[in-house]
Amino acid sequence: MRLARKDNASRSWATKLLERKPAKLAAVALANKTARIAWAVMTRGKTYEAPVAA
Repeated sequence: MRLARKDNASRSWATKLLERKPAKLAAVALANKTARIAWAVMTRGKTYEAPVAA
């Protein structure tokens, strides 16, 4: 969350969320997103591939 608050941070998912929600709520949302990604990687037995920006 600290990196998302910096002025030079890219327009990431966390940065956009911090504009709309309090920091603690955004931190919980980020933890949830990370846990879901980790679960999907473990159950599928594949490596994580970050989404490509359009």
